[in-house]
Amino acid sequence: MSEAALPVVGSRPRLSADQVAMRAGLWLAVAFLALFLVLPLGTLLMRAFETPQGGFAGVANFRDYASTPALLAAAWNSLWTAALTAVVVVPLAFLYAYGLTRSCMPAKAAFRAVMMLPLLAPSLLPALALIYLFGNQGMLRGVLLGHSIYGPIGIVVAQVFYCFPSAALILAVALSTADARLYEAASALKASRVRIFRTVTLPGARYGLVSALVVVFTLVMTDFGIPKVIGGQFPVLATDVYKQVVGLQNFNMGAVVGIVLLAPAVLAYLLDRWATRQRAATLSGRAVPLRPLPRRQRDVPLLVLCLVIAAVLVGIVGVAAWGSLIRFWPYNLSLTLDNYDFARFDASGWDTVWLSVRMATLVAVIGTVIVFIIAYVLERGAQDGVLPKLARFAASVPLAVPGLVLGLAYVLFFNHPANPLGFLYGAVAILVLNSLVHFYTVGHLTAVTAIRQLDPEFEAVSASMRVPVWVTFGRVIVPICLPAILEIAVYLFVSAMTTVSAVIFLYGPDTKPAAIAVVHMDEAGQASAAAAMAVVILGITTAAKVGQLAVGAVVARLTQAWRR
Repeated sequence: MSEAALPVVGSRPRLSADQVAMRAGLWLAVAFLALFLVLPLGTLLMRAFETPQGGFAGVANFRDYASTPALLAAAWNSLWTAALTAVVVVPLAFLYAYGLTRSCMPAKAAFRAVMMLPLLAPSLLPALALIYLFGNQGMLRGVLLGHSIYGPIGIVVAQVFYCFPSAALILAVALSTADARLYEAASALKASRVRIFRTVTLPGARYGLVSALVVVFTLVMTDFGIPKVIGGQFPVLATDVYKQVVGLQNFNMGAVVGIVLLAPAVLAYLLDRWATRQRAATLSGRAVPLRPLPRRQRDVPLLVLCLVIAAVLVGIVGVAAWGSLIRFWPYNLSLTLDNYDFARFDASGWDTVWLSVRMATLVAVIGTVIVFIIAYVLERGAQDGVLPKLARFAASVPLAVPGLVLGLAYVLFFNHPANPLGFLYGAVAILVLNSLVHFYTVGHLTAVTAIRQLDPEFEAVSASMRVPVWVTFGRVIVPICLPAILEIAVYLFVSAMTTVSAVIFLYGPDTKPAAIAVVHMDEAGQASAAAAMAVVILGITTAAKVGQLAVGAVVARLTQAWRR
């Protein structure tokens, strides 16, 4: 044996090119998540323990918070309105999802499409519609028997509309994974339908119910748009953060309120993760899909219920669209398109819409690339070690961080004098980064789910043929996962178009998104113009979703035939 062939004692084995590439990808993923998520949140946390002069304040700021009745009242208001909304939404969403998955009623595709409407609209749209219906000059104000829509009533009703599809989607998934063998056994034992529902259906969907409750609670706790438009003088945590930062310029107390807002969101997130793991543990590979049989006594009532809910969802959107055409509410109800001449109400005019489209497109394109590459590296790369585990944990954190909290953290981080990235503040780039990080987790989970469906033998065969991992990724993994990639891109686009809370602290005079313009128009008393801008946003996001369905059908036919 030649001397050159002898192994060097104590030397490390040389890494292959694929291992180097995966390790580099892991480090880039960690750097991205640390720079744009961990460090901003760390800056927010430190600011909560500082004095206005920059010294260490200990827990003094938190003590001031606890001794301020108005701030404590806002926390309590957020908690009970979120809990009440969850209690109202989840039963309605359960029945709607039950009709979609466990009945033979007609037009299920149409009901699913209508269910998605609130996800495509900014959260301010239902608040504006409710003002037209039940405001001081509303068409149905007498229905409230003297009570005002401006306050907890309006917040809860608008949040029911806004949160309904999120809960219905979760429960539809939970109900669609039932095992038909359990129902056959219960029927063989002569159990009544009520008892089967109580002992089989509800226990099987219990973790989906927990997830739906948690998601609705978190959405209401962290939403800013609805309380800002229809909350009136009723304080909640989200509007308190805004008031402390924008109104009082008290960034220290704003950081404290942000951490208080973050705490229930994190607890809800941990509970949701537990429910998700428990639901996954109940699934069996030998389960038989449940296929409902026609039964008039069940299908007709569910059809009526779904028709009523769908009519309410469409009606609220319709009222907002009608309000956008009113010449001067409530004194001149003639119809006009003048409200869509946004330059009459905002100096930026239609530029806010085009800026939102450009921002959302950048979020979709850049975000989809980053999300999918990081998901692939974390899923196919090294599984053991501290770094991969930290990266996986960090990838799930944005789901628990409210948009307002992340936006405030970005203000404090990028405005810090020692931060060389401070030039990003006030530019479109910071809106893109914030939106990407805020909505990162859902896209990451979608990508991970798609990648896990692929056999790892793809990479093993490629390695045996000496094909680099990046070639396999580009020629095999990406084409196969194109439907999921398209889903991620549209989700990021729609979320960036409709978000208010994530960017409320970050826009500048030349970088104002359309959703923020809705808030400003409403503040100025221009309700019809605000409704018109909200309808334009809804039209753009609906077009994006319809485009996804059309392109997705073609992509699936071209890339997914091998599955069949």
